[in-house]
Order: sequence, then C-alpha cells, then structure tokens
Amino acid sequence: MAERQFIKMTVEDHIAVLTIDHPPANALDVATLTELNDAVDQVAADDSIKAAIITGAGQFAFCAGADINVISTIKGPDDARQMVLTGQAILNKIENMRKPFIAAINAVCLGGGLELAMACHIRVASDRARLGNTEINLGIIPGFGGTQRLPRIIGKGKAMELLLTGDMIPAQEAYRVGLVNRVVPEGEVVKAARDLAKRIVAKSKVAIELIMESVDEGLKTSLEKGLLIEADNFARVMASEDAKEGVSAFLQKRQPRFQDK
Repeated sequence: MAERQFIKMTVEDHIAVLTIDHPPANALDVATLTELNDAVDQVAADDSIKAAIITGAGQFAFCAGADINVISTIKGPDDARQMVLTGQAILNKIENMRKPFIAAINAVCLGGGLELAMACHIRVASDRARLGNTEINLGIIPGFGGTQRLPRIIGKGKAMELLLTGDMIPAQEAYRVGLVNRVVPEGEVVKAARDLAKRIVAKSKVAIELIMESVDEGLKTSLEKGLLIEADNFARVMASEDAKEGVSAFLQKRQPRFQDK
C-alpha cells in the first residue's frame, strides 16, 4: 500500500489513529478525502482493529473544512453535486461502520471538519476547540451532511440557529448542547479518546457490532420495529461464545476473557 501524504495512520492495542496532516488547516481537498477513504477501508478490512480515532495534526485545527480553493473551481451544478456526493459517501461509510470511530477534536473544527466529526460515533473535544458549520458565511450551505446530522444530534432549533448564523461555539457550549460527548484539557484530547477506545475494545467485538447495528438501524424506523431489531440482535449475541464467557465470568466473580466469537 502506497504511503499516504495527508492521512497518517498508526495501529496499537487494536485501535487505529487516523491523523489529518494537511497544513496549515487540515482542509479536505480531493487528495485528502481520497486518502481518508482509503484509510477507512483499511480499518474496515483489518479484523484486528476494533476501534478508530480521527484527529488533526498540529495546534491550529482538527479540520477547518473543505478546501476553499477546490470549491472555487466548481464549474456548475452537476460538478457541485458530484463533489458533495463523493464526500457524503466517505462520511456515510464512517457512520455506518460497525467499529466505533471517535473524533478527537484537538482545535478548530469547522464546516466539513465538523461534518466529519459528526459522522463519527463519539466526539471528544479539547477545551480550546471551536466548532461550527460556517458555510453560510461564504454564501453556501453544508454539503457533507451538516444540514442532516446536526439537527439529529442537537435538535432542530439549535441546529437552525448555528446553520443560519454560521456562528462558532466553544467546546463547553458544544458539550452543553450535546454536540460533543466530553471536553478535556488542551493537549489531552487524543489520550482521552484513546483511553475511551481502550475501554470499548476490551469488550466483546460481537456485542459492540450488534449494539451499533441495533442503534443505527433502530433510529431509521419506529420504536416498535426498533425493539424487534433489538430482540433479533439479542438472540444473535446470546448464541456467541463471548456471551457464554461473560455470563460465566460474572457468576465466577472474575474478569471475562472475550475471544470476539
């Protein structure tokens, strides 16, 4: 596999760390998105990887959004539609993954960067981070899922306010409205994300995948149908070796030794 220029990837303790390294602002141009897609595919294909973290290199930005130079070259509506559909497909792949992705938001997280973070399943932010869908300040709208994921995460009213004003909010406000799961001191965001990932990967991979499937598929339908999805997945997980091990370990008052089977 050719070495990537803008997306650096390391794997340790069953956790992949994908770092956007495209100075100065870690903007998402075609090359960076292509490399991100390739790295996400690598995470999906590697059975030894149970969780992934996405973060940004440097002190300035997690990701400041789509590259404005790329946007300025859009030739017309068809070109614009194809560009956003490509970006949406990559972010959808992350959101639909049955391995948890954690966004470690180390600094500025704007536009497409916030859309990328929202596609992740959990978001941890530095206390110096600022977040926003600021596209309206350029006379455009979000194209990588911002108008759809933001209201689903924080509710329609607050999402409308942020989308229509283009305001950036500090990490503590993002935590208050439910946009991020936790806020940690500057410099500790990747460690905090890794610590969280370690707690997750210590669990049964079978249970992780079925919880994620139950939540994702259940949210697409009614509560009644969602409960049936949960029941089916409960039956599936109870047939696993890990379920038998987990129950036995509890009864024997010891730590379970999951084999991801």
